Amino acid sequence: MDDQELKKRVLTVLKSIAPEVDEAELVSDRPLRSQVDLDSMDWLNVLIGIHQDLAIDIPEADYAKLVTLDDLVAYCAKRLKSAR
Repeated sequence: MDDQELKKRVLTVLKSIAPEVDEAELVSDRPLRSQVDLDSMDWLNVLIGIHQDLAIDIPEADYAKLVTLDDLVAYCAKRLKSAR
């Protein structure tokens, strides 16, 4: 799966939690929570949704590393590659 497909899937999960999100307005290297105004429970639900959709583990210790859309896509790509 390439980065564009991963980004699309991450955005799908994000929009399932926050349907008001306009992908065109997101800046991929800026903190996602502040752009979308997600509280901590919504953010946790996004991470759980990504875990379920992509079947990758996201340990709680890694949550602080996942700030931007770029972070999420790169993290997922790395986890998917290491799972092979």
